[in-house]
Amino acid sequence: MYLEKRSRNIVDISNMREPPSLVDLCVRMAIDNVRYLGDVGETDSHLLECILPHCTIDQLLHVEKSTKGRDLSSVTDKLWKNFYELQFGHASTNLVIERMKLKKVSFRWRQLFEAKLKDVQEAENKAIDRLKKLYKKEDARKQSRQVQLCTKVPPSSKRSFYAGSGPGNSLSNVKSNIMKKAKMDFMESREVKNLAAMRKKAVQSHHRGTIITKSSGFYGKNYASTSKHTKPLDRRF
Repeated sequence: MYLEKRSRNIVDISNMREPPSLVDLCVRMAIDNVRYLGDVGETDSHLLECILPHCTIDQLLHVEKSTKGRDLSSVTDKLWKNFYELQFGHASTNLVIERMKLKKVSFRWRQLFEAKLKDVQEAENKAIDRLKKLYKKEDARKQSRQVQLCTKVPPSSKRSFYAGSGPGNSLSNVKSNIMKKAKMDFMESREVKNLAAMRKKAVQSHHRGTIITKSSGFYGKNYASTSKHTKPLDRRF
């Protein structure tokens, strides 16, 4: 019984996991604080292969720019390829690979990622500008089709107090102006002037006849009055 219990303890000890080493603890600490990584020039490549895959695009770019005197492309190139495929799709990644094979050239995936990102941003900016122009054109078309309100003309001081201000009143004003102009043209015509001259001449001749008649009557009265006063003188003599 003692031997059986001892053998079970041996099996349990063999199944126990070994405690993490100091290196493993450091790697875990680096992964937990990957956002604070900067220059990793002194770190071994096999450790970076465990740490850097936990970086985002901006964090990986920051680590590469911060590391001086060391090329990290041997570790980060496959990471940039993964980012390219996640960002732009599997078909675009295979197309780039086929073109590099066809032209017998090779580029780092970080360069390809940045170039593709720039092309996409330029295409997006062009599309945004095109949409802005279309919206602007549509707004201008809508504005041109809207009803525009005209400014109201203030009433004239010569207008009657009871006169209206509607379109009928403006039409009557136009008619009255036309009638006034026609009347003025008629008064300035030669026929009207001749009639006026004839009437003036007739009035003057009538006025002269009236004056003569009044003057003759006046002399007759004077003559009668003098004859009345002279009669007694005849009787005296």
